[in-house]
Amino acid sequence: MTIEPLLIAELALLGVGTGFLAGLLGIGGGMLMVPFLTIIMGHRGVSADLAVKMAIATSMSTIIFTSIASVRAHHKRGAVRWDIARRLAPGIVIGSLIGSLGVFSLLKGTALAIFFALFVGFSATKMFLDKKPKPTRQMPGTGGQLAAGGVIGFVSGLVGAGGGFISVPFMTWCNVAIHNAVATSAALGFPIALANVAGYIASGQSVPGLPAGSFGYIWLPALAAIAVTSFLVAPLGAKAAHNLPVSKLKRVFASILYLLATYMLWKGLRG
Repeated sequence: MTIEPLLIAELALLGVGTGFLAGLLGIGGGMLMVPFLTIIMGHRGVSADLAVKMAIATSMSTIIFTSIASVRAHHKRGAVRWDIARRLAPGIVIGSLIGSLGVFSLLKGTALAIFFALFVGFSATKMFLDKKPKPTRQMPGTGGQLAAGGVIGFVSGLVGAGGGFISVPFMTWCNVAIHNAVATSAALGFPIALANVAGYIASGQSVPGLPAGSFGYIWLPALAAIAVTSFLVAPLGAKAAHNLPVSKLKRVFASILYLLATYMLWKGLRG
């Protein structure tokens, strides 16, 4: 696969969009990134099964950089609940390694595409409904947060997302203020990405048919182009999160997610 100027432009544009969303909605952008990377790689000769896996792994690797930029902006505003982040992080690391080292390598790309589509559709529906939690509900104890972190890390590793689609609803369900939940989710994106990336690299070392520039399941040219642009744009999204009607924006974004979920479902069933 050659690295032509058009490819660089496509990847950079994808980085701008996902970086802004990382700061605005507290997500790593994987829900957008995975379908588009699958399309980009498929058009350049990568098999459908491998393209899905590499898109998920590469999407996750970019979150290492977007989460740093996003959490710095949120931390300056005092919005990150570090007490929650510290309790969720250990479970996140364990769940991420189980997913990326074990289950991810065993599943076919088509199965992952179907799981991705169903998960994105579920996440979009949750965004639309925007149900309010009971006012008496609180975050669970240390054991409960360890278990919740494990689920967040595991599912994130299978879909290539930074966990915001689980952690933000979970925290708001427990009556954590939405801006605190978004900011804390951004902080959690770093351990999620780091643990999963380690798993993708280890499990993808002996996979046949990887395109040039691959490091395990991670496609380095895409990582470089997306990481640079998303790192620069993520703080703008974090700033906008404090000034824009995020609840309305989530519904618009949910509509886009339904389209992307439909595409990935078609991709998985077709394969």
